[in-house]
Amino acid sequence: MLLNIFKKEMKDAFRDRRTLLLTVLLPILMMTALTFFYEGMMSDSEGDSYTLAVSKDVSDEQLALFQGDKSIDVAKVEDPESSVKDGDALAAVVFSNDFMGSVQRGEEATVTIVGDSMSENSSLLMSKVTAYLSGYEKSVTAERLKSEGLDESTIQPFTMTQQELSEEDTGLFLIALIIPMMMALAIGIGAGPVSADLFAGEKEKKTMEALLITPVKRSTLLWAKWLTISSLGLITGMITLLVVTVEIAFFTENLRKGISFGDQLPLIVGLALVVAVVYAMFNASILMLTSIAGKTIKEAQSYSTPVMMLAVFPSLFISGVSVNELAAHHFLIPILNMFSILKELIYGVVDPVHLSMMIGTNLIVVVVIFIIGRIMFLKDKWVMN
Repeated sequence: MLLNIFKKEMKDAFRDRRTLLLTVLLPILMMTALTFFYEGMMSDSEGDSYTLAVSKDVSDEQLALFQGDKSIDVAKVEDPESSVKDGDALAAVVFSNDFMGSVQRGEEATVTIVGDSMSENSSLLMSKVTAYLSGYEKSVTAERLKSEGLDESTIQPFTMTQQELSEEDTGLFLIALIIPMMMALAIGIGAGPVSADLFAGEKEKKTMEALLITPVKRSTLLWAKWLTISSLGLITGMITLLVVTVEIAFFTENLRKGISFGDQLPLIVGLALVVAVVYAMFNASILMLTSIAGKTIKEAQSYSTPVMMLAVFPSLFISGVSVNELAAHHFLIPILNMFSILKELIYGVVDPVHLSMMIGTNLIVVVVIFIIGRIMFLKDKWVMN
């Protein structure tokens, strides 16, 4: 009986064109747009030039400090600072009078870099200019020490190097950020409309009473509807992920560089599928509860909207956390643990303990929510409109 009801609900869901549009086509279009947005964001800076304003009276020797970088387009203007304020340049360099002469004579000389650190492009240009000026400062210091018969180590008692523990590239970072978010959103969007229709919709259309007088246990109906919501969410999530994966593999350049699982590809894909199944069950349980509580489809959708929004926040919390920094609480908090375990998998880390914590926590929550939903569904107060 459970299987027959489940098949009937699935047929009803896919027979409705509105459901197909909302649960399958819309998530695919949204995630496709998101994929190419990130790809475009990564390639935007390639080949770009940044305008640097300098005073008209700067010497060729001063300009030579930046001419080695083709991305810096130097513009001589009357007032460099005003040029930045007016938006004609991203940053400006203001040298003190007779800058080069003062440096050669060992007199005081100043350089002021003007820009907006809140602007990504302006901040990038300011960093480039600072690096070139620091290099020039270092070369002048070395010459002065040499003229005094001193070694450079006199003012540099030790050397400092920075070593990166991981060789992560931007593509891998973005994939670890967007794939979990895409999966969470796709599963939520896929399951949302049908969950509102299966409980609140039945009450609104006055068909719930007829359904309840059939010789089928309410628990069986509840199981079948929950299974339908879980299945549709999972199907939407899988289709969306498949489409996005194909798009990244064949139609992007920068994001594709981040995909390299080697021999672990089948294992990681299989575990990602398990994670998706668990999250679809978790998501379906919450949506089922909001639909039972709602008297109409609109009311149920109002209740489920905050649930959908919850799926966006974990990406903000763990975007700045490296895989090495993920702790136990990242794998114990529902929703956050889905993002955390997928981040590990994308980075090629397979940790059975973390995976068990994620699955166990979510299943416990699913059971608790399902029990609450069953109690509500057994009472006429919640199933009769």
